Amino acid sequence: MLFPVLQGQTYPHAVGKVVCVGRNYAAHAQELNNPIPAAPILFLKPADSVVAVAPQFSIPTQYGAVHHELEIAVLIGQRLVNATEDHVRNALIGVGLGLDLTLRDVQDSLKHQGHPWERAKAFDGACPLTDFIAVAPSFDWSNLSLTLWRNGERQQAGSSADMLFPIVSLITHMSANFALNPGDVVLTGTPAGVGPLNVGDQLQLQLQDYLDVRTQVCASHSAAV
Repeated sequence: MLFPVLQGQTYPHAVGKVVCVGRNYAAHAQELNNPIPAAPILFLKPADSVVAVAPQFSIPTQYGAVHHELEIAVLIGQRLVNATEDHVRNALIGVGLGLDLTLRDVQDSLKHQGHPWERAKAFDGACPLTDFIAVAPSFDWSNLSLTLWRNGERQQAGSSADMLFPIVSLITHMSANFALNPGDVVLTGTPAGVGPLNVGDQLQLQLQDYLDVRTQVCASHSAAV
């Protein structure tokens, strides 16, 4: 079980569930020909989906395209149930980056059949995470920039200022649907520019001037989908 690294120290709680939001950037919804939601679209990844993003991570190669979706990741430090925004601000203890890996061909097939698509999002290794930077309750979540470079070319770039549902209010909404516990991680949505990964790709993940992480994509045949 992975224990998050928070500002150079191992956080005492192992990663629990990962709570994700779909279509939190209008441009990303449009690039996949999806309608812009009126309320957050929530889904979960289990703890076994979480791996360290660096120095390398693996993707399954036997199920078609595996897409990268770079997202701001938030580490929960206190239990949140039906929380207020003030409670949420006090419970958020770390910020980092995560990749919401998606088996796009599998997802498209399942959607076409009207089936749930967890198999495309929740497989083992589907959530590579960076380390986390410690944050205080006064941290400004409103204008965080994130960028993904693949083989030296910029693939994704965005800012939390562009989110349909801002981070603190989003997590407040989540806490009314799922209890959030210490060690849980929230992925907050991906900007436009998602696309396929290939074995051997060199990635650079940047969160403003807080994080600059480099990693490599490797092959894995272990995912049971």
